[in-house]
Amino acid sequence: MTQTLTPTPLLESPDGRFIVVNSTLEMVHSLERIQAESFPDLAPVELMRAEHYESQIALFPEGQHAVLERSSGRVVAASTDLRTRVDFSHYQHRYMDAVDHNFIRNHDPAGDWLYGADIGVLPEFRGFRLSSLLYSARHNLIRRLGLKGHVAGAMPKGYGARSSELGIEQYVLKVARGELSDPVLSVVFKRGYAPYGIIPDYLEDASCGNYGVFVVWRNPEVWS
Repeated sequence: MTQTLTPTPLLESPDGRFIVVNSTLEMVHSLERIQAESFPDLAPVELMRAEHYESQIALFPEGQHAVLERSSGRVVAASTDLRTRVDFSHYQHRYMDAVDHNFIRNHDPAGDWLYGADIGVLPEFRGFRLSSLLYSARHNLIRRLGLKGHVAGAMPKGYGARSSELGIEQYVLKVARGELSDPVLSVVFKRGYAPYGIIPDYLEDASCGNYGVFVVWRNPEVWS
């Protein structure tokens, strides 16, 4: 769905072709499509739909980002975040619990960490570093709000195809060392995130063997 109204740009790609903006209600059906095409193996009950995006935008508009192709106004990538508090001694959790079944009604306006609920890019727009653009927007938000950093249950999206060869810990270690490439983890690690632990049964998705990897990016302006 092509957007006719362009919100204020927060960032733009080096070539100027793409801009990052805060998601708006007019985008919710486009965001739903990005989600479905980004995660074809995800259990249908865990996919974000238009009503979820409406709730997210209402509760924490600053934390919802979309990438637009400047020439067409088309929404081609997006991310969802909420503020939370983190108990690092009990980091294991299920995705749907962390995001209140995608409605993020558990968003804590006083939370000191940003939780990455989702990031997706339309398949035909992969390879343009749009995920990196969204991570930059997230980090800018964290700095502006003075938060401690960013956490997420990153999907080891290539693990399902290699689970018969490697244990999950070995797989994550090899990706972290650059010995293997993973569609999600490789991007995350290049953005300065560190793996903190493995989360079994994080979600239902065969591509990652249902695992999540709890990853942490610490705001250098707080932790320096």
